[in-house]
Amino acid sequence: MRFDIVTLFPDFFASPLQSGLLGKALAKQIATVSLVNPRDFTTDKHHKVDDEPYGGGVGMLLKPEPIFAAVESLPVLPRRDVLFMTPQGQPMNQPLFQELSSGFDQVVIICGHYEGVDERVLNLVTREVSLGDFVLTCGEIPALALLNGVIRLLPGTVGKEESLKLESFEAGLLDYPQYTRPAEFRGWKVPDVLLSGNHRVIAQWRKQQQIERTRERRPDLWQAWLADQAQQNQGDE
Repeated sequence: MRFDIVTLFPDFFASPLQSGLLGKALAKQIATVSLVNPRDFTTDKHHKVDDEPYGGGVGMLLKPEPIFAAVESLPVLPRRDVLFMTPQGQPMNQPLFQELSSGFDQVVIICGHYEGVDERVLNLVTREVSLGDFVLTCGEIPALALLNGVIRLLPGTVGKEESLKLESFEAGLLDYPQYTRPAEFRGWKVPDVLLSGNHRVIAQWRKQQQIERTRERRPDLWQAWLADQAQQNQGDE
């Protein structure tokens, strides 16, 4: 899978792309990441990529010409998605990562800066994506989060792919609590059920923990899960 990141700060990605599972996946060519700088496509001697907004206002906007030129310099694979990182976009979540990892050969990510981009840049974009309801200094941070979330789902990145199916959000619920040795630490004991060796009972306990955690910590996910369960039950009737 190919990722093309349009960024004014390609050095931002240097260390993360060489570290951990992300670095190993790229080394094994499970995915490739290309960094393209819009500044390289400017035509003035100062390599200017931003300008004042028409109508006045605070801050600067990224100009359209360098971004268009940068994106248009890239190869076009058959299944391609072009994303713009912005607080105004759709929330980044696990279903989005799953869709991108299984449904596309190429993902182009445009990283915003300053007060945003010229609105005409959105003519290049197939969807806008947000890391959350807050403002960051640059689009590279959410771009890196998306890279990590998608690449780890690609076959071969995670050693035990079965573990991906048991994580938070995969079934619409948060993860269950987990423990390792020692069986007791500073007075806190591992639940007896996990020491029982009864895998059927352990599975039931874990599912119940997922349900309780989601209901308490994420009422929004809880309501969505209930609605999904009701829909599945109707389909089985």
